[in-house]
Amino acid sequence: MSLASLSPAVLAGPVPLVAAAATRPTGSAALAVALAVRTDLWEPLVRYRESSRWTALLGPEDVRPFLDESLHAELADAQIWLLSWLPGQGTPLHDHGRSAGAFAVARGTLTERVVATGGAGGPRETATELPAGRLRFFGAHYVHQVTNGHAEPAVSLHVYAPRLTEMNTYRVDEQGLIRTGTERAGVDW
Repeated sequence: MSLASLSPAVLAGPVPLVAAAATRPTGSAALAVALAVRTDLWEPLVRYRESSRWTALLGPEDVRPFLDESLHAELADAQIWLLSWLPGQGTPLHDHGRSAGAFAVARGTLTERVVATGGAGGPRETATELPAGRLRFFGAHYVHQVTNGHAEPAVSLHVYAPRLTEMNTYRVDEQGLIRTGTERAGVDW
């Protein structure tokens, strides 16, 4: 995959491939895109696990040689995860606490379900198919669920800034969006 093969949705809008403040979604998005196109970085690392999604935490020293120097400053506050998704695997409905972030689909297709609250009526739900080359970026407390509902495995790169310290899980019912739990870094993952 090359930068040229990314869909226009990835490259359109305010997603510069240069350094930006790591606490803003654009900094995370720049890292996610830059790393997703570097198959020479992630392909040798990817594993698949039948029981659940496979994940690997990539340290700054692991990814720095694959990045343009203009993105090196982004690594100071970022946390980078490489994930693989077999067909049928996914996350619960969750947020990333106080962390903003982005994820880029590097192989396969993922489906993102987003639940937004506020305004008139109950929660609003949308679902979007994200084929390889697509990017999603978001602010803190963004509630979504990511799944692989397709026949082929998928791979994605996720970048969070500041680093993840907690993730909250949710369910939706007639009363709205209900938090069902909190997982903490160093305790639950």
